[in-house]
Amino acid sequence: MPNYPSPGVYVEEAGPSGRAIAGVATSTAAFIGPTRSGPVGLASPPLYSLAEFEHRYGGPQALALSDVRDPAYRLHFMAHAVRAYFANGGNCLVVLRTARNAAAAAGVLLAARTQAGRATLRARHVGAAGNGPVRLRVVGVPVRAIDLSAAPVGSLISMDRDGVETVYAGSGAVWLDATGQSLALSDLGATAQLLTLELQASAADGSAVQWSRLGFAPEHPRWLGRVLAPQSDAAPLWADIGAQVSAYALLAAVRALPILAAAPGDGLAWRRLLLQRGRDGLAPIAGIASSRGSYAAALAALQAVPDVSTVATPGSSAYPDRAAIQAALLAHVEQPQRWQLAVLDSAPQLSLGGVQQQRAGIDSRHAALYYPWLVVADPLAPAAAPREISVPPCGHVAGLYARSDATQGVHKAATNLAVAGALRCEYDIDQTEQDLLNPLGVNCLRSFAGRGLRVWGARLASSDPEWKYVPIRRLLDYLQASIVRGTAWAVFEPNAEPLWARVRQLVSDFLLQTWRDGALLGSRPEEAFFVRCDRTTMTQAELDAGQLVCLVGVAVLQPAEFMLFRIGQATLK
Repeated sequence: MPNYPSPGVYVEEAGPSGRAIAGVATSTAAFIGPTRSGPVGLASPPLYSLAEFEHRYGGPQALALSDVRDPAYRLHFMAHAVRAYFANGGNCLVVLRTARNAAAAAGVLLAARTQAGRATLRARHVGAAGNGPVRLRVVGVPVRAIDLSAAPVGSLISMDRDGVETVYAGSGAVWLDATGQSLALSDLGATAQLLTLELQASAADGSAVQWSRLGFAPEHPRWLGRVLAPQSDAAPLWADIGAQVSAYALLAAVRALPILAAAPGDGLAWRRLLLQRGRDGLAPIAGIASSRGSYAAALAALQAVPDVSTVATPGSSAYPDRAAIQAALLAHVEQPQRWQLAVLDSAPQLSLGGVQQQRAGIDSRHAALYYPWLVVADPLAPAAAPREISVPPCGHVAGLYARSDATQGVHKAATNLAVAGALRCEYDIDQTEQDLLNPLGVNCLRSFAGRGLRVWGARLASSDPEWKYVPIRRLLDYLQASIVRGTAWAVFEPNAEPLWARVRQLVSDFLLQTWRDGALLGSRPEEAFFVRCDRTTMTQAELDAGQLVCLVGVAVLQPAEFMLFRIGQATLK
């Protein structure tokens, strides 16, 4: 107890009396697949809008996958899935891009003499989206001798004497031309100009990006090779400048480029380049974790991303390697303590028998299959000539998961909710066909008169009768992840009754709140859950091994799939 020197009123700050288990987030989804741009095989930071995705990974323009002949399957399925995800209530998304080795980044040569004397502008990422024009121009600002002391190190100035231009590099009082001749500042005339470079390019979403006041020499603080550095991901381009490319050579190369007619009143002529040879390559494959750009490599990178609850591979069911990609996804979500659900798409244009055959090849307690594909309006088509395209349903479904979690809780099935952004189903399922598919664990999307398009199924693609429903899988994943994370502090604590009592109390308090939220069955807490952590749950051998065993049981709510009303005729007496 503190020693107070005199009578008075004192305030003491007290920390929390105990720990509490907080529920983990369940609204974050991860989409894996080919995109028009963006880093390959790396998990994106959390994306919170379609605009963020398009800025980083490109818009809905089609991909140029050379081994996919049908234009309908060259669509940028990732972009359409992301659009559907946010339109249906999704609020947090992680993206991982896949690409085959045949994909290449676009580039254009500025200057070349030897390999060390090359200056090249390259697209930041592989893909045909990197192909396109780049504009450069040299900007000259009149300069006086008194101004040179403030010029950055490595600046260039040009002097025009009797129609002959000489360029000098340096700073302060020391300026040398390409031959080593110095400039007497007293000779600096009215025609002297401080030279910098301006560059324009396009980002992945097509928006213009411009850099100004770029330097030609490595000593310059805004040297082209530094501002557009290879390790930076902030720009759509990077400058690959060899050691032998001098500032003078780079300036001469830019000035020698073809001139693009300047806009009226622009005053300075732009030099136009064309980035070329960017390729999307072949359709991505499952591959192995060590093969950069494969689905397996992206799934391996996803293991380090926390709080992802649903995983999908939009469009992969249309690619030649779809069976292996599906198998890789299922192997990922079935790993211990992964706590993720795979949202599987049926193959496109699949008949009733085809989807039954696809379902027969899946048996997982951590996956749900949705059928059929959806028809949506093409966002690239003009309003005067609308077009329709078919897209996989996983983006819509993952968005509905997030919407249902936010409004009703993870224990509620994300079904019977209106699907936004879809015109109709690729195949119209009737009640008879639903009766056939639902017991098999195929979740159908159906259109109802007056109610629109809705998800009409919440079953797992599992043969285990104890693991039948999606909301039960997601609720138990949520409970397990929350308890494991909320009790991590107990590691290395003395494994005795005081610790066991604290663990029992923490888990019980968390499950009590879960029951109060309506996620567990029972009219009383005793009917909804139990928590045991004592001598009855641990053997002496487990205690000697330093193992704490806590047994938790919960009574989960089953979805009301079948509503039965028994109606009889009463006889009046």
